Amino acid sequence: MAIVSFIGAGPGDKDLITLKGYRVLAAADVVIYAGSLINKALLDYCKEGAELYDSAKMTLDNIVDKMEEATKAGKPVARLQTGDFSIYGSIREQIEEMTKRGIEYECIPGVSSFLGAASSMGVEYTVPEVSQSVVITRMAGRTPVPEKESLQSFAQHQTSMVIFLSVQGIQKVVKQLVDGGYPTSTPAAVIYKATWPEEKVVRGTLADIAEKVHEAGITRTALIMVGNFLGDEYNYSHLYDAAFSTMYRKKSK
Repeated sequence: MAIVSFIGAGPGDKDLITLKGYRVLAAADVVIYAGSLINKALLDYCKEGAELYDSAKMTLDNIVDKMEEATKAGKPVARLQTGDFSIYGSIREQIEEMTKRGIEYECIPGVSSFLGAASSMGVEYTVPEVSQSVVITRMAGRTPVPEKESLQSFAQHQTSMVIFLSVQGIQKVVKQLVDGGYPTSTPAAVIYKATWPEEKVVRGTLADIAEKVHEAGITRTALIMVGNFLGDEYNYSHLYDAAFSTMYRKKSK
């Protein structure tokens, strides 16, 4: 029996799929892709004659039925997911159903949009003595968020934060962050379709980012980034500091 390969498609730029992901996608007989979210230019890597299915138009049962049908026929399946499927990828439910049916699978990680966003902006989430932790979360919506994981509770730490699936409620996001402890002067940015050709970046602070986002007309497919890692304050690490020794280099005298 053939297997199903979950592939992280990367953040948007078609060249940011991993080499392994590309090879498996190019060899697949059946490709089930997240059509409402991935860059469809990735489908150019599929071989001629591959069967293509847009999962945006399918239910969970439809998806798993197609996987079962293909693998039993000896056809390898590529399940092309967004970014890196380990963050808001909805693969757990697919794997649970596949396991019930004895369908074998593998997971090929990709590049998450939160990494693509930082790279596009030339920023680092962990700046020495400014922030050494990153919170990845979302605002409650149709999918609820546990109360102990609310934006307001995370905001107490004032660390670097990346907020998925929430730009449509940017005003509520800002209110919860400020109520939780972030000063209104905290730097913030919203990046629309990071690494895509149509990428758009809006920068500001919690005092004005919501207004700027509305002016830019961004309502979906964007990340909200908050924290002093976006600001002007920074400190150099000890990694390349001549005054510090490492296991590879002795400090300068």
